[in-house]
Amino acid sequence: MASGGRGPIDPRLWRYARSSRRYLLVHGVFGAIVTAATIVTAVLVAGMLADLIVEPGQRTFGDQSWRLSLLAVAVVVRVGAAYGQQRFADDAAGTVIAELRERALATVTDPRKVSPRRLVEIRDRLATLLTRGLDALAPYLTGFVPALVSVLVTVPAVVVVMLVVDLTSGLIVLGTLPLIPIFMVLIGRLTSSRTRDRLDAMDRQSAQLLDLIAGLPTLRALGRQREPAPRVRALGEAHRRSTMSALRIAFLSGAVLELLATLSVALVAVSIGLRLVFGEMSLYAGVLCLVLAPEAYLPLRAVGSRFHESEAGTEAAREVLDVIDEGVAAPTGGLVPNPQAPISIRDVGLCGRDGWAPRGLTATIAPGTLTVIAGPNGSGKSSLLLVLLGALEPDEGAVEIGGVGMPDVDRDAWWRRVGWLPQQATDPADRLSAGQRQRAALDRVLSVPDADVLMLDEPAAHMDRTIAAGVLTELRERADRGDTVIVVSHDRDWIAAADRVIALESDAPIGAADV
Repeated sequence: MASGGRGPIDPRLWRYARSSRRYLLVHGVFGAIVTAATIVTAVLVAGMLADLIVEPGQRTFGDQSWRLSLLAVAVVVRVGAAYGQQRFADDAAGTVIAELRERALATVTDPRKVSPRRLVEIRDRLATLLTRGLDALAPYLTGFVPALVSVLVTVPAVVVVMLVVDLTSGLIVLGTLPLIPIFMVLIGRLTSSRTRDRLDAMDRQSAQLLDLIAGLPTLRALGRQREPAPRVRALGEAHRRSTMSALRIAFLSGAVLELLATLSVALVAVSIGLRLVFGEMSLYAGVLCLVLAPEAYLPLRAVGSRFHESEAGTEAAREVLDVIDEGVAAPTGGLVPNPQAPISIRDVGLCGRDGWAPRGLTATIAPGTLTVIAGPNGSGKSSLLLVLLGALEPDEGAVEIGGVGMPDVDRDAWWRRVGWLPQQATDPADRLSAGQRQRAALDRVLSVPDADVLMLDEPAAHMDRTIAAGVLTELRERADRGDTVIVVSHDRDWIAAADRVIALESDAPIGAADV
């Protein structure tokens, strides 16, 4: 992939999609077979024509039957190899795209690799990249990569044969071949910004359509469901303009590359014709070089024509690989904190779209206590819980466990000790009510083996007061047994039962208080 200065094939693609390595190897084998069949075909055709014109005694079918038989075999082998290459490319492309999508999803859903805040920032963009963006990578894998393999396999082999058969023709090809990649690079630089504009238009359209779909019930209830129609049309028109602009450049660049290849072949043909007239080369050598000359330019022409139709996919794949790189670069390993050590919060601040929530928070959470994080909506309660979990880095301050800063903590060892209940608990049983799902999720968290730290975000949500009181009693017992229990809640009963309350406001913490 040309973007980012990584060359026509991004090495990260072969690293993160394992099947792509076999894909590249098989394409190389098919390319070698096609190249060999092409050269054999040219040799046989040149030999037959030279005999038919120069050797009158070799004009019978019987004299040329062995060449015709070999020619038929070479043609069948070339067609079969080309067909097999295309079929394999179609099948392998789907596998490679699926592996990239799976790897990217595994990365963004792992808070050790991509923080929840970062996920929110790239959510809309990622939705486009992992759907239509990566699907557009198929032309790159089925067209551009095979053409590039042909450049690496076919072009050198054909040029070497031409240099051996006729030095002049080979030198002409060597001198004109660089013109095609030079123009490809120039055109590619021009189209890269257009491709980016096209992806941005797709992002905007997708994000606004998703918002529209989510708000349709409200708009319909207010009788305003038709008001977003002009905006949707404007987004569609912007996408159409960016796509047509890219297509115009693609057609123009294709015409330029075809013209260069045609003129280059014409130079070889004129040179051969003049030297044949003056008797400076044999007919066999002339015909062989004339047949092989277009084959030397064909892979480069194919690369140029395939480049533009695959550019949107390569740009999307580059961004997906960047996301995967973020996860790979995330720190792993670290120190294992003492299970009996307190959790220290030192001047922690989190800055979001609505400002700081919280900021300057300092508190200590000791083992064997029930701590409640309380405050109004938007005060940063759930975000603070993610910081304590180690899934979100604070913008200011630090969290330490027994004197070990959270960045230096072995996250896997820490999370094995933590039972975490998010605010939106899920359960596969759809027939359960919201309260029953919440209770089932809570039971799973409480049954986590070796969990001596419980972090629960609104555990009594959707429960009636009787069940919520039972849950509070159960958590109180866990704290009395020595576990560290941290609960996000604004319920007065939970606040009253807490050993410590960390009270937050929308713009700053009130502070931590023992109860």
